Order: sequence, then structure tokens, then C-alpha cells
Amino acid sequence: MTNGVTPESVGFSSERPGRVNKMMQGYIDKGKLASGLTMLARHGETFHFEPYGVLDLESGAPVEHDTLFRIYSMTKPITSTAVMMLYEEGHFSLDDPVGKFIPELASLKVYDGMGETGMRLVDQQQPITIRHLLTHTSGLSYGFHQDSPVEEMYREADITPPDGTLQEMAEKLGRLPLLTQPGTKWRYSFATDVLGYLVEVISGKPFDQFLQDNILDPLGMSDTSFFAPEEKLDRLATVYGAGKGGIAPLHNPLVDRHARPHTLFSGGGGLVSTGADYMRFCQMLLNGGALDDHRLLAPKTVEMMRSNHLADALKPFAVGQSNASDTKGCGFGLGFRVVMDIAQHGIIGSNGIYSWGGAASTAFWIDPQEDLVAILLTQFMPSSYYPLRREFQIATYQAMVE
Repeated sequence: MTNGVTPESVGFSSERPGRVNKMMQGYIDKGKLASGLTMLARHGETFHFEPYGVLDLESGAPVEHDTLFRIYSMTKPITSTAVMMLYEEGHFSLDDPVGKFIPELASLKVYDGMGETGMRLVDQQQPITIRHLLTHTSGLSYGFHQDSPVEEMYREADITPPDGTLQEMAEKLGRLPLLTQPGTKWRYSFATDVLGYLVEVISGKPFDQFLQDNILDPLGMSDTSFFAPEEKLDRLATVYGAGKGGIAPLHNPLVDRHARPHTLFSGGGGLVSTGADYMRFCQMLLNGGALDDHRLLAPKTVEMMRSNHLADALKPFAVGQSNASDTKGCGFGLGFRVVMDIAQHGIIGSNGIYSWGGAASTAFWIDPQEDLVAILLTQFMPSSYYPLRREFQIATYQAMVE
């Protein structure tokens, strides 16, 4: 699969998309990234599909159109889609307590600061709902922060070991207090992993099998899975981080789990995919829930997913402990960041863009107003290290001329 149509035929300049290539190649040439791939499609036609660099600095094998990338949190919209497919079948309402299906999460205590004898724990004022999980307002966390003793408890609990199960993950979360009262704060968390378990409980199928049967197979996403099988390992790009005098390959459980079979299928960050596969998923959403002859969701369901569900008091939200600059002017839907005020957002684009990214600096966005999908894949941690996503968005929209 290569560029399907010319940029001019879909309202882009013939020369200006070259700035995307120049931006990405610049990172490669300066030794800041090893690999990259960018993909743009408008009106259902791919007009830019460019690989950059090498899979691995040691081997020097070039990135190809079918290179596999760990997409980490770009798994979340796929999990959210699975949840909303079950919603359409009538299994629950968005404001149902998750404890109805996962009893381990029914009555968690809530952290309320430190007292003389240690942590103060209080009862929930309202239960965690499925909407709370979809919008990261459940009171769960990831353990990335340093602002609470609850975070330390998360780090010690080893919530998602590769060879565990989703049920064991729910049991571990059930033994920890919530960081905040459900519905009162936005906090990036294991919520989408819990949703993967919810899919498993309601459907009666293992989570990976549900995705395979109901999303990946119908959409023809044949290279998307929770780990690269042995026969595809030579297509899996290496993850790099900043090292002394350049970049260095990273090896840790978060990176290495994708290169071997395992049993804990993370709905929050577990998938490996390709540009072409993820484009099919995005195009399905942009089309209002259908691709080719397969309808996964109704248009009204997709509309609900890409609407803002956050009250003003919960904005702006931030993924890390750094500032919330990339979420200025944004709300959050059921699995996506949603641009509500493009001027406040401060990056050219459109109101209504919905998007998310992954831990290894990957990103995608869908722009319903311009009928556009954009995908950026690379393998570099942490994702906040370079302004890649912002630069890619600017380079894309400056090339759109009609």
C-alpha cells in the first residue's frame, strides 16, 4: 500500500506536505529518532504514507509500510469501541456502577489526605460508573505521579504483570483506595484496562478474542495484536530513549512484553499495530462506525464518543504532572481528547478533532470537519520529550489549501 491519490486531488498543496517529511527526517538525521511513519487520508483516500529511518540502529533494516509499532495508549480508543458495541447491545447504561459487573470495584475506600495515624480513608460519595472509566474520572490512577501515598501503593502492587490476568488486575485494584472521589477529578489511569475486563465479563469471551472477532477481523486489521508473533518479530521496531550522546534501546517489561506471548491483555496500552491497520480503525470512526461492509457502531454512538463529557471544573486536564498545555481548549469524550476551542488550543486544526497518543510518541487524530485522518508512529520514550505531535499537526494543516 502506497500513497493512493495525489495531495491536490483531496485539497492539499502538492509541495507543502513535504514539510511533514522534512520534519520527520530531521529527527532521524539528527539522531533523535530511529524510526518513523506518517500517514494522512482525506475523503477516505490515503495521499501521504511515508516511512522514515530504521527499525533498529544495530541492524539498519529500513522502516517499511508494514512495520509494526507498539501503539500503547492508542489501544484505548479500540477498547472504548468494544465497550460501546456492548452498550449498543443493551448490556448497561453509561451511568451504571461498574461494581454491578466487577464486584471487586464496588466499594473501594477513597483517600482523603493524611491524618495523625496515616492515610485517612472515607466512603465513596457515588459509585464508579462506566462513564467514569471511559472519561478517566473514576478515581483510579496509574501510579506515575508523586503527589500521594496512593501512587506509591500502585507502584508496589504491580497491577498489570504480563503473565497475570485481567481478573487478578481487578482484584489488585480492589485492594487499593481510590485517589479521589469518582467523578470529581480527571486522572489518567488503569480505567481502560478495567474496561477491557468489563468486555470480558459481559461478553463471556477473553478480551483479546472479543477484539479479534468483533473489531480486528471485521476491519481487516490483520497486523494488530497484543504481541508480535515470532514470524513478524523482524518487522517490530525497537523502542529508544535518550542516552548519553544519543539515543539508546530500552528494555523493560513495558517494552519487552510486546515481543513475546503473554496473558494479561492490556486494554489501556497493549496493542502492536501498523499505520495501515490503524488507519482502517480511524476511517471506521470517521465514517460514523462503518468500514466497507462492516458496521461496528451507529453514527449516533460515535457522535456520543467524540462529544465532551467533562464538566468545566475538570478542565484543563493533564496526563502527566507537567502542565496541561496540549489539552488547552480541549474536553474529553469516551476514549478521546476532543478539541472544543481551537484558538485556546493554540495549534492549527479544527474544532471537533478527536485524538489520542501512545507512550512511545505515537499519535493519531480524526477531524470530522475536514474529513481527515492523521497518524504518526515512532518508538521513543518518553512521549513528552519532543514536540513531535504538535509539529506534525502544524505541518499537516499548513499543507491543506482547500
